[in-house]
Amino acid sequence: MGTVLSVNLAVPEANSAKSVGVTGINKQPVDGPVQVRAPGPKTTGLHSGLVGDQIFDIANHGGDDQAVYAYAREDYDWWETELGRPLRGGIFGENLTTTGLDVNGALIGEQWRIGADLLLETTFGRIPCATFQLKMAEPRWVKRFTREVRPGAYLRVVEPGEVRAGDDVRVVHRPERGMTIAEGFRAWMLEPELLPRLVEADGVSEHLKEEIRQLLAARAKS
Repeated sequence: MGTVLSVNLAVPEANSAKSVGVTGINKQPVDGPVQVRAPGPKTTGLHSGLVGDQIFDIANHGGDDQAVYAYAREDYDWWETELGRPLRGGIFGENLTTTGLDVNGALIGEQWRIGADLLLETTFGRIPCATFQLKMAEPRWVKRFTREVRPGAYLRVVEPGEVRAGDDVRVVHRPERGMTIAEGFRAWMLEPELLPRLVEADGVSEHLKEEIRQLLAARAKS
């Protein structure tokens, strides 16, 4: 069983890395409960699953399959040693900073019961972008983050509810034919030979499966 250490919502700031000009990657912990619900389609819905959160680059972030982003305190601790500086929860842009939970080892399609009502389902790992690199101010950060395969997990909302710091996180379902968040990220970003396994894995969204099929078809023709 894991625990939610903090619930983090966006504090907007300028973003010179993308034409949108504003980013919500700067997440700050909040007190009290936050309502979580399915936000709807990526570009036309409510964008974030957390009421009060904000997403500005709606072409690339948010929507039902990226409703919530979780990152483990244990992975932050590892990065602190690697980078030689403290890293507060939320600086990677996650909504939920967790402890006691193997976020990267979670199976795609795994379901987490948080508190009494909220039920979330893992969808995929976080793909690093130029905004993340600007925020971190670390040389070649996108490549470094990718290489270490500690992406954290996006989640969809299965059953809405509230979340607050201190809530228990219980894994209540794991798919039979699963790939972990880390394995799926590795297949997509580093080892395309693993993509056939990813497209057959339980829990992977049909949208992502179709993208993978197109990639595999293009590779077969080349």
